[in-house]
Amino acid sequence: MQIKPVLSALQKHRLAALLIVLEIALACAVLCNAGFLIASRLSAMQLVSGVDESSLGFIQLEGFDPKVANDLNARVVAGLGAMPGVQSVHVINSVPFGPQAGAFGVTLDQAGKQFRGVPELYLGDPGTPEALGLKLVAGRMPGAQDYQSVVEGYLPASSNVLITRTFAQRLWPGEDALGKTFWTGKNQFRVIGVVANLSVQQYDEEGERGAQWTVFVPTKSGPPLAGTYLIRADPQALDRVMVEARTVLARIAPDAVFDHQQSDTLPVLRERFFATDRAMAGLLVGVIVALLGVTALGIVGLTSFWVAQRRKQIGIRRAIGATRGDILRYFQTENFLIVSFGIVLGVVAAIAINLLLMKVFEVPRLPLHYLPIGALALWLLGQLAVLGPALRAAAVPPVVATRNV
Repeated sequence: MQIKPVLSALQKHRLAALLIVLEIALACAVLCNAGFLIASRLSAMQLVSGVDESSLGFIQLEGFDPKVANDLNARVVAGLGAMPGVQSVHVINSVPFGPQAGAFGVTLDQAGKQFRGVPELYLGDPGTPEALGLKLVAGRMPGAQDYQSVVEGYLPASSNVLITRTFAQRLWPGEDALGKTFWTGKNQFRVIGVVANLSVQQYDEEGERGAQWTVFVPTKSGPPLAGTYLIRADPQALDRVMVEARTVLARIAPDAVFDHQQSDTLPVLRERFFATDRAMAGLLVGVIVALLGVTALGIVGLTSFWVAQRRKQIGIRRAIGATRGDILRYFQTENFLIVSFGIVLGVVAAIAINLLLMKVFEVPRLPLHYLPIGALALWLLGQLAVLGPALRAAAVPPVVATRNV
């Protein structure tokens, strides 16, 4: 199939061809960026929390006098721990997908010159790491001697801590983290154990690495560790336990207010946390489907119009020896060229849109492999859309050349 006759025919229909090219360019730009955003959202929703989510619930109480924190903790731990199906209850500052409870910048030196990031800190009383189901990959879990009281401020002055494998590599790339120390202000941390995963409380757009920048600080129950509790129960009984816990808390802690929004099982907290991501992914899928549908209809409509206009020309070509396959290939080649022009413009537009999104919304850079994927999708769409009109054109009999049409 020679390209020059096809290009000559397109020059006679410049405006119509240009509109389809622009439509395909828009579809390409949106398809690449929307596909990337959908993949990013779906990847975020697969975040590994590092805890035994199916067995865990979280309860947050508010409105109590901080002076009675120790008494409140004792009442709640004892009351909830006595419920049927409850395996253990612990005082903890937050859980994955729960409220953000503590994020501190850390350095490798006390002077604060070797900054290494802003991890989120988990504070929990004895037995909390085991109740969470953390998987130890190096070192040891905190012992009774590692749980320190907070004299002033938010953290113990010196703590033996657990950190995630990801954050250990952030602090000391390629090195063994055990026994090493880091600082946040005047508070010193010494690494006694490394766990496989423990996600931050509030996941953002930093990606998987940022989502695993966490530190577990062993802390004794009492201020500021009060009013937030981790419940571990049999997975089959967890929903029932969380419902009954409200009645129990109303009886044993009437001086505190139950936070209905933050208190729930971890599976529910995860689902609620990623509700916006699911909605956005669904919306973007709808946009892509609608845009591709409109593009396909545009190709079908334009090609059908051209077939109707060229019936006599097609009949003449058939009369002088062109086969049905020749006619079919002509329209497929014509469509391929139009789509290719649109893809070239669309690739440029996709990169420009991504740069704008990076600047305004701080989204990640568009991976280049999305561009050929988008191009292949549009080439395939174009060939499928043109197939019907092209087959009708191929079916035009040679006798049409003798008619006055």
